[in-house]
Amino acid sequence: MKETICTIPINDIWGEKKGCPICRMYEMLEEQYANFITGSAMMDPQTRVQTNQKGFCERHFIKITQVGKRLPNALILQTHLGEIMEKYMPKDVNSKPDKKKLQALKNMQESCYICDRIRFDAEHFMQTVFVQWQKSEDFRKLYTEQEYICLDHYRFVTELSVKYLPSKLQAPFHADTATLCKNQLRLLIDDTSHFCKMFDYQSRGADWGNSRDAIERDLEFLVKIHPETRENTEE
Repeated sequence: MKETICTIPINDIWGEKKGCPICRMYEMLEEQYANFITGSAMMDPQTRVQTNQKGFCERHFIKITQVGKRLPNALILQTHLGEIMEKYMPKDVNSKPDKKKLQALKNMQESCYICDRIRFDAEHFMQTVFVQWQKSEDFRKLYTEQEYICLDHYRFVTELSVKYLPSKLQAPFHADTATLCKNQLRLLIDDTSHFCKMFDYQSRGADWGNSRDAIERDLEFLVKIHPETRENTEE
């Protein structure tokens, strides 16, 4: 398996211009890794060793059961459970607690094979984005035309830009990125305020505008709730 699961189609991801482009990239990688683990990687010893050792976070345990068939998931769980029994459970249940084993168990429970792979790929993806942003006027225009960059990925992108961009370009790149985040934040503040105002008796019969799904969009911006979970309902 190569360092990245595929050549990431930057123009496709950024060309959509809906929501946060980094969220779209994460979702693409997440889908591909879940399919890979429950598909071709089933016979790859190196991958199985890593999934046995690291396991998955709650989100990605759910994801692999959604995209993979039951037998591949059962085989993954069988060897992962065996690893837990062998490494973290006491040989004698009547013995004193083993602090080292408990700490190792805690570390394992806080790890996730898919999260680790996505973090690795995401950084390499952003290196390519920085190159495109520097060299291509068309891509820089495409970057500024995104709907927004969510709060978590504003921090992620900005921290990496300090690491990978020349110092003279960090300020203009940050300006483009911060603008995408701040504009969305202003919009959410206005829409959420309007939503709250609509519950005042003086607003009875007034236009809700774009505020009906303000809560869902707030959460999407703050914690990356997917757009398909939105419900346009009036309280």
